[in-house]
Amino acid sequence: MDAPDPPASPGSPPAAASSTEGAPTQRYPQTPYQGLQKGEPAYHRAALALLFAGLASFNAMYCTQALMPALTEAMHITPAQAALTVSATTGILALAILPASILSERLGRGRLITFSALAATLLGLALPFAPGLGWLVTGRALQGLLLAGVPATAMAWLAQEIHPRDLPRAMGIYVAGNSVGGLIGRLLPSALLQFADWKVALGVDMGLALAFSIVMVIILPKERRFTPKTLRLRSELATMGRQWHDRRLAGLFCVGFIFMGVFVSLYNFLGYRLIDRFGLAPSLAGLVFLLYLFGTAASARGGRMAAERGRGTAILFGAGLCVVGLPIAAIGNLWLMLLGVAALTYGFFTVHAVASGWVGALAPGSRGEASGMYLTCYYLGSSILGYLSGHVFHAAGWAWLMIWLLALVLVGCLLAGKVARSAKPGTDPGAAASHP
Repeated sequence: MDAPDPPASPGSPPAAASSTEGAPTQRYPQTPYQGLQKGEPAYHRAALALLFAGLASFNAMYCTQALMPALTEAMHITPAQAALTVSATTGILALAILPASILSERLGRGRLITFSALAATLLGLALPFAPGLGWLVTGRALQGLLLAGVPATAMAWLAQEIHPRDLPRAMGIYVAGNSVGGLIGRLLPSALLQFADWKVALGVDMGLALAFSIVMVIILPKERRFTPKTLRLRSELATMGRQWHDRRLAGLFCVGFIFMGVFVSLYNFLGYRLIDRFGLAPSLAGLVFLLYLFGTAASARGGRMAAERGRGTAILFGAGLCVVGLPIAAIGNLWLMLLGVAALTYGFFTVHAVASGWVGALAPGSRGEASGMYLTCYYLGSSILGYLSGHVFHAAGWAWLMIWLLALVLVGCLLAGKVARSAKPGTDPGAAASHP
């Protein structure tokens, strides 16, 4: 004889009727799945996986920047030619971001992130064996193409898979991975120059980046909320065209181009200044990249300032710091120069944090395309202006490089001012962006 059903606990819903003939099953509405939540093992795996994606990709993106003086000496090339090892990567990455973003809507973001990080870091292991500058620059360009899938889709993956309530925390972890990954990609190779040549330094760094990628591939959860979309190229191009007709968006795209170009140019050739003017060893000169930590603080503070005082005030504050920092960086005293570099670093990250969030707020119906266009301009600035600045530095020296960069910043300030005048009080400042 079957045992009787246990009594229902107080407050519990009535049990569903048995599915016997003539007695339909009672159904209750279910809460739709809204994504991974803090406390779930898959949530923590997702956050850590995107942390490692940032560590791997941004390490690989800037792994030769601190090695530029060593490349100049070993290959007997100019600083502008050495800068191509950075500009080739960021330039090709900039051109590939939008196609990668569109492609991810069809193939899946998780699949593209894992392929990009793993393929780019595997290629990195071959870079130390490049027989000359041409091969090294070509390899770095291909690395930029492969890397594009991470910055193009990582934030969209998080927004898709993480519960909205827990998204800011997960996004912050990814942003931290970007910042620390870029810092490792600069500090580790420069530190290794004290014991080995640039080939060993680059190889060890790329081995670490590959390890980060493998960890990410292993722990990244499978997408649960992805739905493939039909790609409509004409529609996507039309959306991008409309964005350039919006003066505020176009202004922010140009602000990203200019300020990122100035920032990367300064750090590209700062090592030469520290070695030639102040006599520092390459390993000590590489420690200057610790000033990036000012950027981590600036990104968070920039978002708060935008919320409290408005985006226009925040972006002009950051731009003003850049204007102040460059003349100080031109001074021949080491500590004053570093103070100027720190001021520009803080100012740049403030501008970037505010501008990238502002872009998303101005294009609520096409946020993905607008953010992709901003990143395209941002990395193109790194590539184009970073390369041109090398010719200025090689031909005229540090003082004229500072004058050139100051002129660019003043143009950026004019553009930021025009956008700032259009700011509406009380609007959401948006999230801080990922670091370069």
